Amino acid sequence: MPLSASFPRTHRRRTTDHIPMTLAHIIDSYGYAALVIGTFLEGETVLVLGGIAAKLGYLKLPWVIVSAFIGTLAGDQLFFFLGRRHGQALLLKRPQWHRRAQKVRHMLERHRVPVCIGFRFLYGFRTISPFVIGMSRIPAWQFVLLNIIGAAAWATLIGTLGFTFGQGLELLLGDIHHYEKEILGAVSGVGVAVWLFRWALNRKRCRGGVRH
Repeated sequence: MPLSASFPRTHRRRTTDHIPMTLAHIIDSYGYAALVIGTFLEGETVLVLGGIAAKLGYLKLPWVIVSAFIGTLAGDQLFFFLGRRHGQALLLKRPQWHRRAQKVRHMLERHRVPVCIGFRFLYGFRTISPFVIGMSRIPAWQFVLLNIIGAAAWATLIGTLGFTFGQGLELLLGDIHHYEKEILGAVSGVGVAVWLFRWALNRKRCRGGVRH
């Protein structure tokens, strides 16, 4: 049984003529599960798509936010405990992380609570931050509490932004259901482009670390 069956079902339109049946089926049947997995692994792009899907009527915004909260909280807690148990060993194998890890350490020394709450909003530091926090002396219980606050704020803000983006497109284009395929494809394309940029940047950092 798909995970989304455990969530309230949204009132869907009777037809799905404007987008491919496969995409409609995935969003309708596995949308919430996809959000949990996607925010566990990545984040913003998946959640923005979730917010747009809520505007299109496939999902409900409150459950989009809840799903994203669960996914991002679980992912960052995993990185925290990886940092606590295997931090030094993993850093030795990843020289491209060293510079960013050092920056996170400096930020933690000056602004521990804001960093623990808001690292998801720091471009380029989202993944490395909970890992470095795990290597610090911050108690696990304290990070859990601050991480819950940060995850809730992030999921609410980004999910609502995705929904609002859909509303803005509706004002601009009229009935956005006629452009579902194009909208979802464009947002997905931007997300892939950002991921590729980050991947290329990490490879460059890695090579620089090896040369040094």
